[in-house]
Amino acid sequence: MRNILLALLFCLSCAAHAAVDIAGVKFPDKEMLGPTELALNGAGLRSKFIFKVYAAGLYLPEKKAAAADVLAQKGPKRLHLVTLRELPAEDFADALVEGIRKNHTEAEIEPLKARLDEFRKTLLALKTAAKGDVITIDWLPESGTRLSVNGKQQGRDIAGEDFYRALLKIWLGQKPAQDDLKEALLGK
Repeated sequence: MRNILLALLFCLSCAAHAAVDIAGVKFPDKEMLGPTELALNGAGLRSKFIFKVYAAGLYLPEKKAAAADVLAQKGPKRLHLVTLRELPAEDFADALVEGIRKNHTEAEIEPLKARLDEFRKTLLALKTAAKGDVITIDWLPESGTRLSVNGKQQGRDIAGEDFYRALLKIWLGQKPAQDDLKEALLGK
């Protein structure tokens, strides 16, 4: 009986640290962002028509199930994307800008315009994202929004938590890129 209990406890501890698999992409339950350990809040698949576009995982200091709570949460955050097909940078950049426009009024976009243009130019400089590329969009309170591709920083950090929140609304806003992806990122 004791051996069965030990085996069961071992299996439960392994399951507690298991990675989430989305279309063959494994998202670990924890990631480090600088000195901070972040928890996987949720992960899901972005698809368009019949095509799988990317797998996405949202990492936060503390799990949250409501979009408003995620957007209000302080501390570092990470949106972790893995491309499942080649993506032209222009298509990706245009989709991000459109996602921001769908979730903000013109008055809300106005103070973001210069930073949004800078972020878009950084994306366009990439030309394309190959299948399997890892794209992270991090919020680092001490320096801003950081875009990295395959672990290499792209462009400079963009100041202002309002900018990072605007990016997150692409996936978590009232008009998200995809409803079921929003729910998945919120751990539902």
